Amino acid sequence: MKYVILLLTLFSTMLIAFSIKPLPVVLDDIDLAKAQLGKKLFSDVILSEDKTISCHSCHNFKYGGADPREVSLGVRMNRGNIQSPTVYNARYNFKQFWNGRADTLLDQADGPVHNPMEMGMDAVVIEERLNRDAGYQKAFEAAYGSSKILYAQVLEAIVEFEMALVTPNAKFDRFLRNEMTLNEAEMKGYLIFKKRGCITCHNGINIGSNSFQKMGLFNPYDFNKSYPDRYSVTHKEYDKNVFKVPTLRNIELTAPYFHDGSAKTLKEAIKTMAHHNLGVRIKEDELKSMLSFFKTLTGERPTILDKK
Repeated sequence: MKYVILLLTLFSTMLIAFSIKPLPVVLDDIDLAKAQLGKKLFSDVILSEDKTISCHSCHNFKYGGADPREVSLGVRMNRGNIQSPTVYNARYNFKQFWNGRADTLLDQADGPVHNPMEMGMDAVVIEERLNRDAGYQKAFEAAYGSSKILYAQVLEAIVEFEMALVTPNAKFDRFLRNEMTLNEAEMKGYLIFKKRGCITCHNGINIGSNSFQKMGLFNPYDFNKSYPDRYSVTHKEYDKNVFKVPTLRNIELTAPYFHDGSAKTLKEAIKTMAHHNLGVRIKEDELKSMLSFFKTLTGERPTILDKK
C-alpha cells in the first residue's frame, strides 16, 4: 500500500517535482505605509490579553521567522500544541498552519489573536486599546486616511507586513538565475536531494509549503492526536499524521524541526525524514553534502525589517 501511495504522490507532482523557482528580488505589490504599520503591530504586545505576547514572540526574526522552542508560549504561559513555522515567505504557502486550516494569510492572522491559548484577545478590545493610543491613531491615519482604527485594518496591516517578509538572493536562487555556481559539495547535495526523492514534496518557489504529506509514508511515525494534523480539519482517517510540507527556505535557521519540534538539528531532521518518508538510510557523506546544499537555501534578511 505504501508503494501505491508513493506512486500516486510521484504522479501528482511529476509536473512540478523538478521545478524550483527563485524568489523575486524586488516586490512591487507592497503598500509600504501599511507594511510599516503592520511591522509595529506584529511586535506589539498590546494585541494580547495580558500584554505579554506579540506575533514576534512566536515568529522571531533572529531565528528565520520561527520559534527556537519546541512549542511557543501564549498568554499566562500557556503551552502551544504544535511547533511554530516560519513566517518568512509565507505569502507563497498554498495553505496556512501545519494542517492547512486557513486559506489565506488574512485568515491565519486572525486565528492566534482569538485563540485563548495564544493571544486570547477580542476584536472590540483591540480596537479600544489602539484607539486610545495617539501614536497608533496617527499611524493609521497616514496609512488608511482615518484615525478611527478598525480591527479589519489591524489584520490587513499585519498581513501587508507579512507579504513583505521575503528572503531573496539565496545562493541557490542565484544559481537558478545563472548568476553563480554551487561548489562541489553543494552540487552533490542538490543531486542527492533530487535522486533520493526529497524534491517530490519540496519543490516550487517555496521549496515546499505547496502540498500535504503523511509523516511516516514508508516507516510509521508516532501519531499523537494532540498535534492538529489534517485529520483535525477533514476528520478523514487517511489524514491522520498528514501535515503541510514545510518550506526548506532558510532551513538552517529554523530549528527545531517538524510539527512536534522533535528534531533538534538539521542533521537529525534529514536522517529522520529519510527513514520515515523515503524508506532509506542516508550515508554519512550524503548527509554532509545535503547539509551543504541546504545552507544555500538561506536568503537575505527581508528589507522591510530594516526600513525606518
